[in-house]
Parts: sequence; C-alpha cells; structure tokens
Amino acid sequence: MALNASSLVLGLSIAYLAATLLRNQLNKARQPLPPGPKGLPLIGNLNDLPKPGALEAQHWLEHKKLYGPISSVTVFGQSIIIINDAQIAFELFETRSAKYSSRPKQLFASELVGWENTIGMSPYNKRFRAMRKNLARVIGSSSAVAQFGDLQAAEVGHFLLHVLRDPENLLDHIRKAVGAIVLKIAYGYTAEPHRDDVLITMVGDAMDKFARAAVPGAFIVDLFPFLNGLPDWMPGTSWKKTARQWGSELMSVTDVPYTFVKHQMAQGSYHPSFLSRLIEAGEDSDPEINDINKWSAMSLYSAGADTTVSAIATFYLAMKMYPEVQKRAQEEIDRVIGNGRLPTIADRDYLPYVNAVVKETLRWHPVAPMGLPHQSTEDDICEGYFIPKGSMLFANVWHFTHDPERHPEPEAFKPERFLAVDGQVPEPDPHRFVFGFGRRVCPGSLLADNTLFLTVAQSLAVFSMNGPSGTEKPPQHKPEFLAGIVSHPLPFRNAIKPRSSHHEILIKSLEDVYPWQQSDGEVLENMSR
Repeated sequence: MALNASSLVLGLSIAYLAATLLRNQLNKARQPLPPGPKGLPLIGNLNDLPKPGALEAQHWLEHKKLYGPISSVTVFGQSIIIINDAQIAFELFETRSAKYSSRPKQLFASELVGWENTIGMSPYNKRFRAMRKNLARVIGSSSAVAQFGDLQAAEVGHFLLHVLRDPENLLDHIRKAVGAIVLKIAYGYTAEPHRDDVLITMVGDAMDKFARAAVPGAFIVDLFPFLNGLPDWMPGTSWKKTARQWGSELMSVTDVPYTFVKHQMAQGSYHPSFLSRLIEAGEDSDPEINDINKWSAMSLYSAGADTTVSAIATFYLAMKMYPEVQKRAQEEIDRVIGNGRLPTIADRDYLPYVNAVVKETLRWHPVAPMGLPHQSTEDDICEGYFIPKGSMLFANVWHFTHDPERHPEPEAFKPERFLAVDGQVPEPDPHRFVFGFGRRVCPGSLLADNTLFLTVAQSLAVFSMNGPSGTEKPPQHKPEFLAGIVSHPLPFRNAIKPRSSHHEILIKSLEDVYPWQQSDGEVLENMSR
C-alpha cells in the first residue's frame, strides 16, 4: 500500500509541476520577471529560501546587492517578489493598492488551521472590509483610542509593580500587561494579576503557532496544495493531524472569550467591551455577522499584542546597551514632569526626546522585519518587470529602516535622529513602514503606539535599566533577534532597579491608585465545567 501511495504522490507531483511549468512558460512570453538567482528544474529556487533560523530580512537584502531593488524567486511555480526599495513598496501597496491588498492563500495556516478568518490573513474581500470597519469604530482613530487611556495607565502601572518585585521575569510581565490591555478592550475580561492567566496563555500559544504556520513553505501542503486531498493514512501527511490540533486550539481561543462575553451579559455583570457593544447594537443576530464579529474581536488581539510585546522588549534591550540615551531621556522627564508623578499620554508632545526613543525603538528593530506577504490579484508591470497574478510579495521593512541613505549609522540607537534641532532635518518617521502599507496597515497601530509610549515613558521615569552587573557602561554587543513573522529579541539579562528610594515609593503608590481587580479566570473555569 505504501508503495502504491508513493507512486500516486509522485505521479500527481509530476502532473502538478508540469502544469505549473507550462503556465510559467506562457508568462515568459511577456516582460521578464524581476531578476533573481537561476532555479533548478522542477523545484525552482527552493534552495535559495532562507534557512531555518536565519533572519529573513538580512537574507533577502543580499538580493538588492546582486539584482537591484526588486527581485524574484520561483518555488514550485510560485512567484515570490522581494522589494528592497521603499518607494517601490509604496507604489505597489499604496498607489496600486487595488491590485496588491490581498493575502496569498497559505493553505496550511490560512485554510487548514483557520487563520484566514482573522483580519491579518484574510483575503481582501467583503468579510475583510466588515472586520476592518468593526475595528475602526473602536481603535481606528486617535480620538477612539483615547477612551482607553485610563485602562492603559492602570495596566502599565501594574507592569511597573511586577517589574519592581520580580525584575528577572521581564518578558512575562510585558506579555501580561499587553495581554491584559487588549483582552479588557476586546472582551471586558480582567486578567489574573498575580499568576498565569488561562486566556493570555491560550492566546499566546496560538500566536506562537501562528508564527510557525505562517512562514511560507514551512509545510509541504503549501508547496503542493493538491496533497490536501490525500487520505490521512498516507505516508507524509502528519501535517494534517497538526493542522487539526492547531485549528481546534484556534477555535477555542476564539470561542471561549466570545462565550464569556455572552455569559456575562446574560448575568448582567459584564464590563462594556468591543464585542459587547457589537452585540448590544443588534449586530449579533445574523449567523454570518455573528461570525465576523467573533473573529473581529480575536483579530483585535492578534493584530497588535505580539508586536507590542516585541517592541517593549526591544526598548529594554536598547536601554541596557545605551545608558547615555536612558540618561538623556530621564533628564527630559525630570525637567518637564518632575518626580512627583508619572508621565501620561497627555504629556507626549512635551517630551520630544522620549517620543524619539519610541520612534527609534521601532526603527532599530521593526517588529515584523518582512511583514506579512501581499498578493497580486492582477497581472502587472513594475520597473519594466512582469508581476504575475497570484504572486507573493514581501517588502523588506528592516532594510527600509536601516538604509544608510535614509538613516545614517543605522545600527546605532540614536533617538536624536528624529529631532528638529539646530537646523537638523529629522529622518523619516518609521511609523510609515513598520505597521504595514495601504489597505493592510495594522488596525491596532494607534493602540499599540500609545501602549508603547506609556510603557517607555513610565519605565524611564522610575527605573534604572543597566547590564547584568549594574554598571553604568555595560559592554557593547551586537543585539540578537529571533527569526519569524514577528521578531523578538533573544533572551537577555538586564539589571532593573528603581532610580532612587523616592522612585520606589512612587511605584509602590500605584497599588493604591490602581487597585488589583478580581480576575475573570474563575468565571472561565466555572463555564467549562
């Protein structure tokens, strides 16, 4: 049976590749594809893809040196276009957004696991626009996100308390703070304040698996979609079991908080939230609308939580490496705010250097170095090259923020590059690149940016963040980051302590200003019984 199955797979593979090669030959009758390395028969440029663990942005930057600002590879007939020029990215993804706003169908992550139901992986269609409209109501403008200022202040205050008491587990505290903010906004859910929260853990696990599933070509079914029709007992189809398991977990992390909101509303004990407002507005009766609303709420979390965690961790890494930046920012806070209170969102315009630290954090290591891929929905021509319908396009955001022509000394953390002082023209604001392009700009960008600013400003106000030894000038090492759709710093140690006894008292006073609330985790546990 195994021999017959293998023969069937081989035969189908040859037929599939033959059809793909024929289509590519027809395309060659037009303008050429963007330049790139010569591929091998059948597999194309499979061996030219980044190796596991390699930083994708740096890998694809080599293409600019060899082939110019726009290049391509072809893997099993799939055209992949690499854009290493910011102006070309803007031209395609913004000026020509009607042709480049969809997402490629990565069969494993999108359809089999179910991430196509979220706004990030959805094709550009009616459902996508409905989810985008839902999110725009809540977090689509500065005035809309302003309503969450008190909530953000409370959770950042709790974050400072956690770091004061347990500085060694910085990343856990970042995840908890960001998760608590988004879950409260999306579902009115209060996270567990002093131990692991069941919902934050569930969503975190789902996002970690998304980062693995969404890497193009990570699963063989993305390269050979017809394999999805093979029975589960055939050799080499273990990915089917993985997809079912991950899909079930994704459904749980979407359904559980939705059911929580419905339960709390029925009990009359709910906290107003994004989802409860949709339900109250009577937009929950139609099954299709109900499904869109449910996934819109899940998208609110997935659209910004993991990227915000990465940005805050990157800030703490930068402060460890650049104490002179930390000192200058603290001097500005002391001069403008004093030491009797913490900075707020309302102080942002009066703290230009601290605001520049936020921009430099996003520039120094953009949270999504290659972003999510776009897909062309029509044949097109760019720079004299043919881009076939169905191409997968990546913009090298990391290069856009590290191009020495745009940002001199790109490897250095220099917030002053964004200040208009002494006749200096500020460098381009990285916000233009790091949250996506055109109709695919991250819908949670404004909320994430406010959370980042508040965490940066308040951390600088009260903490000294130095190297493991606590020295003023820690040794300089090249920062290291993990590969992936969302890139996080490698684990690092940072000696975090209050700047003074007065600052320690200020942090501790937050417990009275923002009392710990009873978690809703027990409600979830009771609901599952």
